[in-house]
Amino acid sequence: MSEEKPLVNANYLLKKFPGKGGWTYAEIPETRQNKENPFGWVKVKGKIDDYELNHYKLMPMGNKKLFLPVKAEIRKKIKKKEGDIVHIILYSDETPLGIPAEIMECFKNESKEAWENFQAFSDSEQKAYLDWIYNAKTDETKAKRIIQMMDKVQQGLKFYD
Repeated sequence: MSEEKPLVNANYLLKKFPGKGGWTYAEIPETRQNKENPFGWVKVKGKIDDYELNHYKLMPMGNKKLFLPVKAEIRKKIKKKEGDIVHIILYSDETPLGIPAEIMECFKNESKEAWENFQAFSDSEQKAYLDWIYNAKTDETKAKRIIQMMDKVQQGLKFYD
């Protein structure tokens, strides 16, 4: 997957937070929180068994330790559940958020300032805009949302401003 040294390359026990809707996870105690990211998240890529992870986040447990949430979709594909052992290889993920070609084309047609403003936003702020656009039910709504985003970004306004 990568020439770089992995953050972790080991076997972990899948656990589950208690209560209804409790997440299934693997505790990753070797990795420390990133104080520069919201909540101390650490962005990673890698594999859990043979399932590839990209743009994934290690989440804080509240005790300065981090965990890897393992969604039902992943557990189903790797055929594992709480109490099973999984092999996890993780690398730091510094790749930027993928911006769809049609959005990049809009930025090219807009001012340079709009693109610079958008680039200055955090990945989560950029993703909020993109999710809002691509969750539109019709192409017409999507087009309107792209125009609204371009107007707001031109003014330097983040999604929640």
